[in-house]
Amino acid sequence: MTVFAQYPSLIDKTVLITGGATSIGACLVEQFAAQGAKVGFIDIDAVAGAALAKTLATARHAPLFVAADLTDIPALEAAIDKIRQHFGPIHALLNNAANDRRHSIEETTPESWDAGVAVNLKHQFFAARSVAPDMRQNGGGSIVNFGSLSWMLKQGGMPVYTTSKSAVQGLTRSLARDFGPFNIRVNTLVPGWVMTEKQLRLWVDETARADIARGQCINKPVMSEHIASMALFLAADDSAMCTAQNFVVDGGWV
Repeated sequence: MTVFAQYPSLIDKTVLITGGATSIGACLVEQFAAQGAKVGFIDIDAVAGAALAKTLATARHAPLFVAADLTDIPALEAAIDKIRQHFGPIHALLNNAANDRRHSIEETTPESWDAGVAVNLKHQFFAARSVAPDMRQNGGGSIVNFGSLSWMLKQGGMPVYTTSKSAVQGLTRSLARDFGPFNIRVNTLVPGWVMTEKQLRLWVDETARADIARGQCINKPVMSEHIASMALFLAADDSAMCTAQNFVVDGGWV
């Protein structure tokens, strides 16, 4: 495991991570648990989530996994409440969950459009709304909404995903204004093309590798650990005056 900087302000703080069972989300769970935080994470993948929680059971605070469909807002709110009851008021929220399923314009239906928005945007707002009273009670907090490089690069082949991810930045900036008086910071973390198992299995072929080599200033793979490094900083008190901003971790592509 990569060794990260230590953030004393994260010790014993309650951190909520959506989509935490696999890929970038699983790395977030591991790294926040390693910081001594009380980590609650939500995912629809019950098997992977339970397995991850089991592997981290000896951490300072054993992470709590709650299986839920984040597109079902009452289920999302119930899962957040379960984490709150277990660990106490939430100090940091990482809105990581998403699904970058490729889809054409022609095959997009009103139903698939709504489903794509639900998994890539809608839950971020409702999760933030749900934890805001906790953060007000705590005297402040940090919300990190996960964006995407895809729309910045004018990537085609998944219009609902790119539309949703571009909207995340508008959500971040409006919430930052509304929550700012309560010392709640809201930022967007924009990953580059992260070489997760899913991406390597489904999308990263030789053409993609050539695109990455041309696009990135640093021609090395962007890994989940690189995203976690920025997430730790944004959740910790070290980023106390950072809000309404986009933090891009992409090897210099945009």
